[in-house]
Amino acid sequence: MTVTGFAVVALAAAQAAAPASSGVQWRPLQTQPVQAQSVHSVAPVAPIAAPATTNAILRVGTEIPLRLVEELTTKGKKLRVGQRFHLETSEPVNVQGVMVIPVGSPAVGEITDVRNKGMWGKSGHLGARILYVTVNGRQIRLSGAFDDKGVAGGVGAALVSGIVFLPAGFFMTGTSALVPAGSIVKSFVDEDVPLAMPVAAQAPLVVGAPAAPLQVQPTAVSTSAQPN
Repeated sequence: MTVTGFAVVALAAAQAAAPASSGVQWRPLQTQPVQAQSVHSVAPVAPIAAPATTNAILRVGTEIPLRLVEELTTKGKKLRVGQRFHLETSEPVNVQGVMVIPVGSPAVGEITDVRNKGMWGKSGHLGARILYVTVNGRQIRLSGAFDDKGVAGGVGAALVSGIVFLPAGFFMTGTSALVPAGSIVKSFVDEDVPLAMPVAAQAPLVVGAPAAPLQVQPTAVSTSAQPN
């Protein structure tokens, strides 16, 4: 028998020999499990803030007025969807009082829709969109669109004549769509463009001193009795 076993037997004998009135009972020792603690605690991670820019920015939505350099027309049926055409800025564009896009900066647009004039008084139609303007070798993406529709040729007469004699309306045609060179077209910056100049310092807001309270002179009120 080992030493531990002998101690347990001796303790049991002592319990048996103890008087019943003592109320002492032997129970094995209850041990509480030790909860394992994490060795590595994870600290909360602070969000990474975006770096603040100190440069001025040509913002999205800034209006860029353009002038059409070449004529666009459906006459001759040479205009095609996807065809590029040329424009230029008609006014300077300033940021913080500094000119960032000079007059005459080249821009490019694209034809998006073409319908040639035809029989029965059908008029021509063209649609186009603005793609970009080039400044100091940098292409700045633009948004904006325009279109033009020719005048229908004798549609009412064609309908009436078609009842009496079909070829009379068949040979009536409308006019071609035409946007002449020099036409002004609105466009807008379609991306934020950082500029090589610092943001202008904002002047502090000047707050005037509060107005002095209005001085009211007390007026004595007569309490004399009025005659009946």
